[in-house]
Amino acid sequence: MVTETKEKVKLWMEENRSDLYTAAIIFLVCLSAFGLGRLSILWPQKEPLRIIGGQEAAAISGNKETKPEKNANIPPSAQDKYVASKSGTAYHYPWCAGAQKIKEENKIWFKTKEEAEDRGYKPAGNCDGL
Repeated sequence: MVTETKEKVKLWMEENRSDLYTAAIIFLVCLSAFGLGRLSILWPQKEPLRIIGGQEAAAISGNKETKPEKNANIPPSAQDKYVASKSGTAYHYPWCAGAQKIKEENKIWFKTKEEAEDRGYKPAGNCDGL
């Protein structure tokens, strides 16, 4: 009985060899993709890139001939990384959607998160990385 079953399994495996190889390859690809996805959690998070251009780039590079406009959406100094509204409760990166809605005359700039939090502001929920 055992030898008959063994022969049947052996015969079935020989007939379906190419299907078994295909299934094994698909399984291994899925397993490796899952493993790589899990490893990506361990990679360090980077601060979002900030694309600058025009007058802001000239101001940061030290070109004194071109001064930024009063209403340009840039911090007063290149070291100020966070912005909040005078009447708000949260601080943002300058490129976040919430920061874009703050009127220029209502903006308060901070160099560090700690400085903003010491003044009573909390991180904005819609700014990734805060």
